[in-house]
Amino acid sequence: MAIGMNDLKTGLTIEYSNSIWRVLEFQHVKPGKGAAFVRSKLKNLRTGAVNEVTFRPGDKFETANIETMAMQYSYADGDNRVFMNMETYDQIAIPVDRIEDEMKFLLEGTDVKVTYYDSELLGVEVPKTVELTVTETQPGIKGATANGGGKPATMETGLVITVPDFINSGDKLIVNTDNGGTYSSRA
Repeated sequence: MAIGMNDLKTGLTIEYSNSIWRVLEFQHVKPGKGAAFVRSKLKNLRTGAVNEVTFRPGDKFETANIETMAMQYSYADGDNRVFMNMETYDQIAIPVDRIEDEMKFLLEGTDVKVTYYDSELLGVEVPKTVELTVTETQPGIKGATANGGGKPATMETGLVITVPDFINSGDKLIVNTDNGGTYSSRA
């Protein structure tokens, strides 16, 4: 379905400039002189790149039919990671180089959303927070508070995040997956 600049909404997926884009932000601008336009921030679902794009009146584009499936990460199989649809028990293998960043948050049994455009795999969406165990960090400091400078900690998936000084190896943490992973709280 063809839409114009006035139909943009946050979260809408469109076909634009030979790729698939998700609208992250948009702002209608009505200058004192001249025609109104829309300033938007779009994320390329194939490459992950974020671009700022200005749309003018008369610009038309197609909405992209994106299909999202709830799946569960099952296991590693060489250079692939296998995900299973928990309703149909169908399995798909995704090359690890396509989902390298997402794998930092995934343990076997983690529920994810797999996104497709027609039959093309666009990516894997991890939960907003995950529970991971600290495998390596400096020993905790007695009397340390959450407001201290922090220290690096390696999680069981290989992810390295900054944690408060009182965290020890073996602690289970809630990790926020936005912005590459940040400490949220103890589990």
